[in-house]
Amino acid sequence: MTRHDDRFRENRFETLAVGAAENATHSDKGGTSDVIPPIHLSSTFEWASGDDANEHDYSRKSNPTRAALEEQLARLEGGEHGLAFASGMAAISTTMLSLVPPGGHLVSSDSVYSGTEKLLTESIANHFGVNVEFVDAREPENVDAAVDSDTDLIWAETPTNPLMRLCDIRSIADIAHDHAIPFGVDNTFASPYFQAPLELGADIAVHSTTKYLNGHSDSIGGAIVTDDDEIFEKLAFSQQIGFGNMLSPFDCYLVTRGIKTLPARMDHHQENAMAVARLLEAHDRVARVHYPGLESHPQYDLAAKQMSGYSGMLSFEFDGTMAEIEAFIDSLEIFTPGTSLGGVESLIEVPSLMIPDKVSHRSDTTEIPETLVRISVGIEHTDDLREDLRTALP
Repeated sequence: MTRHDDRFRENRFETLAVGAAENATHSDKGGTSDVIPPIHLSSTFEWASGDDANEHDYSRKSNPTRAALEEQLARLEGGEHGLAFASGMAAISTTMLSLVPPGGHLVSSDSVYSGTEKLLTESIANHFGVNVEFVDAREPENVDAAVDSDTDLIWAETPTNPLMRLCDIRSIADIAHDHAIPFGVDNTFASPYFQAPLELGADIAVHSTTKYLNGHSDSIGGAIVTDDDEIFEKLAFSQQIGFGNMLSPFDCYLVTRGIKTLPARMDHHQENAMAVARLLEAHDRVARVHYPGLESHPQYDLAAKQMSGYSGMLSFEFDGTMAEIEAFIDSLEIFTPGTSLGGVESLIEVPSLMIPDKVSHRSDTTEIPETLVRISVGIEHTDDLREDLRTALP
């Protein structure tokens, strides 16, 4: 079932996220009417022919628990096909390696997650001879200028990590379609609740399910959703046969469980993030706040146009020394220093301090300021979060 099926056409996102009716193992189909899809740990399934044939035979190729999650992911993104992977990077690398041949051409937004950047520059380019061209995708004409008849894939991340930049998905999708090139979007920061790349014209939506989709910081995973049958076949072959990068049944269960509360969590994440962003914007030791929901964000109009909300991710530039930033981090009681994001707990990261080997210095347009602080705002009480920051800031 997908969001396009007649039966669920009128259902709202919250209903799709809970997914009880869609995911139940109905007794008339040999199931036990579970409201929650059970965890199928079996690596293999009994073979039968004809009418008794089982759609699953080996869990690397297909597993009932994973199939339930993949159908749910497709519904949430409004796509026809979903695939669940062992990590977000597994989903990204599968997309790129399946759709871009050795010696091919890939155009990517220049502001991307550091893991994606290293994959593109050190693996895709060096080992497979792919011409990877980074462009400032905030301006669609830069993408258009980079694309030619040899381009195999356009890739973008929006909002970006950690600078919170946006790209115009619909405009870039139009460029991709004019050239008959697939266009993939990393939708991790927004989640399907706040942004629908496929509805805006993208061919592929990718997620690290580790983040908002699971939402509880207890599972590593990735996902791809697409409307394109041919793209799906290529990606499914790579997931199941080529790379074997599928998500385990237990992790599928965890993500399925997390998705049920995604709408409620995202609303709370956004409410808290907006309150934190406004507090920081008004503080005299904060030089700049990067949050698409603030009117001061240079792409606020685009955010309001293509997103239904702004998520819980923000970053800000601290006006002070690195020693003062360390003292600020050490003084926090609720915000935990950590490099992940999207969980119910609030995390804070200083990239130059905590992950200096991953900070990009590729170009002036993507340089991450030394004093940049990234916050994943959780779902604790708003007043407690604000007070924690207010007390710790010098």
